[in-house]
Amino acid sequence: MLDREEATFTHHRFSIDPASLPVIYSLGCTLDRQCRLHALTRKGPSAPVTVTATAPTRIDLAGGTLDIWPLYLFMGSGITINAAVTIRSLVTITPREDSEIHLHAADSGDRLSAENVDALPQGSQLDLLARTVRFYRPRTGVEVTTSSEAPRGSGIGASSSLIIALSHALNRLNGTDYSKEQIIDISANLEAQMIDIPTGKQDYHPPSYGGVNAVWFEVGGDRTERLGGEKLASGLEARVLLSFTGISHFSGTNNWAMMKRFIDKRGSTPENLRQIRDTALDLRECLMNEDWDRFPQLVNEEWENRRALAKGVSNARVEKLTAAATAAGAQANKLCGAGGGGCMISVVAPEKKEAVRDALRKAGARPLDYRIDRDGVQVNIKEAGD
Repeated sequence: MLDREEATFTHHRFSIDPASLPVIYSLGCTLDRQCRLHALTRKGPSAPVTVTATAPTRIDLAGGTLDIWPLYLFMGSGITINAAVTIRSLVTITPREDSEIHLHAADSGDRLSAENVDALPQGSQLDLLARTVRFYRPRTGVEVTTSSEAPRGSGIGASSSLIIALSHALNRLNGTDYSKEQIIDISANLEAQMIDIPTGKQDYHPPSYGGVNAVWFEVGGDRTERLGGEKLASGLEARVLLSFTGISHFSGTNNWAMMKRFIDKRGSTPENLRQIRDTALDLRECLMNEDWDRFPQLVNEEWENRRALAKGVSNARVEKLTAAATAAGAQANKLCGAGGGGCMISVVAPEKKEAVRDALRKAGARPLDYRIDRDGVQVNIKEAGD
């Protein structure tokens, strides 16, 4: 048996160690993919390539705020429990023949154009899009159009969903190989730069992976743990009603206030955050066991701890909506995100779901249809004529 294999390439004979063949094959696949994508962006207007990406948003069930660096390190570690939902962000990218960058947010109508990537300004209404395009630096000019199915200021991670979709679309267009974990880190860093306030990281995991998850934040990094499968997802769909309160929120303000209060050891904030972590740990076990009797108790526990964190987490309108839902049979209610407005979840017995939905609608909320998203971010490439 030969120790080495021979190959012929352009009239030259050389030897290849068989042990290196898997590495060569992997490298060849990567280079081939990059070359094909590069060729697609160079075909000209007669055969443009379009890259589309969609990513889910999320509902958070417990542990919010514990995902803010370095807050979770002060507490030893952090954990959040969330579920990806089919209220999605959509990104479409079409390469141009020149170097110009054209950004369009279809929901707001905002537009931004620049001669090239380096000319994209900071601080515009489309700052998050501009920063993301500037980081990934497409080889040609591009036209980027975005939209979201989430209400503005929903508190269900719509901006994070959008940046995940855009990042994966640019990653595919460029033929680069950033992993999901790397894109999560890049996205969190870009958003922190934009809002100029510490931001949490849990919102990037559901759009990346889909499903019902415990997201752990530890010294060695963060990781996503999938909780249950189809049975758990179906159980949550039957018992968790999602509605928009009609009030937009800004999570950065509440999160920053909470972190400052923890560092300064002001009031009950440190103890409240520790209780939020304990509740999240209990909820993880609850969901893994599909203990639906305990589930509403823990959601209520999470909400009571969060309301005590800072002023503005709840308000008169939110209290009115939770009262209406409870009167109609809801077993628990909590706002998504850091609070102050946005979307709210109501935990109900399946047979009470429609009654609670009607009560919320009459009280001024907007019920939102959803399913648990099973797959996370999806990217598709089309050539003209496909």
